[in-house]
Amino acid sequence: MHTPLTKLLAIQHPIIQAPLGSATTPELAAAVSNAGGLGMLALSWADPAQTRAQIRRTKALTDRPFGVNLVLAWDQRARVAVCADEGVAVVSFCWGDAAPFLAPLRAQGIAVCHTVGSADEAARCADQGVDFLVAQGWEAGGHVGGRVATSVLVPAVADRVALPVVAAGGIADGRGIVAALSLGAAGVWMGTRFLLAREAATSAVYRDAVARATENDTVYAPDLFHLGWEQAPHRVLRNSTVAAWERAGSPPPGRRPGEGQVLAHRADGSPVVRYSDDTPLAATTGDLEALALYAGQSAGLVHRIAGAADIVQDLVRQTEAVLARLTPLIQP
Repeated sequence: MHTPLTKLLAIQHPIIQAPLGSATTPELAAAVSNAGGLGMLALSWADPAQTRAQIRRTKALTDRPFGVNLVLAWDQRARVAVCADEGVAVVSFCWGDAAPFLAPLRAQGIAVCHTVGSADEAARCADQGVDFLVAQGWEAGGHVGGRVATSVLVPAVADRVALPVVAAGGIADGRGIVAALSLGAAGVWMGTRFLLAREAATSAVYRDAVARATENDTVYAPDLFHLGWEQAPHRVLRNSTVAAWERAGSPPPGRRPGEGQVLAHRADGSPVVRYSDDTPLAATTGDLEALALYAGQSAGLVHRIAGAADIVQDLVRQTEAVLARLTPLIQP
């Protein structure tokens, strides 16, 4: 599949593995890139030395393009400098103003993208000079900046800007990829599907919950799992914490059941309390089911744990099969 996105990024398939926060690993990003997509590292909270180490580890595993995602709700100057110095292929931004960082990245030939939740936001980012945009529909898992469905947002953004647009939210298979392309997207940005990649750092409890989920098992909340990242709406799987909060009438922070309760511990032994934005990783111990299980509505279509390369190859085969099936239907 050749689109303006594959040409811009020098990749084989218009498939980007969304940054999955702490669940992302160099092994995951490299496997996706080696399979012809674009792997992404989530380094918003890594210190500069860790940022450099993660980039170099990924470089050791692939000679193909990969990217780094940085959330602008935090000061990213030091990490941007490392990305520029290391010459990563792509830096993606969200939740803030990327304008101050464009010049140093573009000077190194690094493609820059920004995630948007509206056509107005897309126009502002395009005017600043980003290379492509990610239009994130509210079906998406994790932190979600907008309230518009992917099927409406993508064409609205594509109509507004003369840049490659990548569709995010609710896309889990070849049918979703073809749908995104038909809406005007030049590629897709997929997170929930890659939570089930063997290379991801997700715990078995988290993976199994995603694999068992239906399309009705996610919840969009403005500030539920907010400790660590406030005022950032998100979509998660319904679990015991969500159910107890809903039974209590969905109260705001300060009045929610079980606040302050330690549920688990990170690999370094530090505690994870209820309503923290931490996700359960392979090294996390405790009541993992009650933690933030970020996932999109596409969890209802995602059931198989597999290697990241197999996932990319399956997506390509599915997309080709859908196109082959549709071609006779649209020919005059």
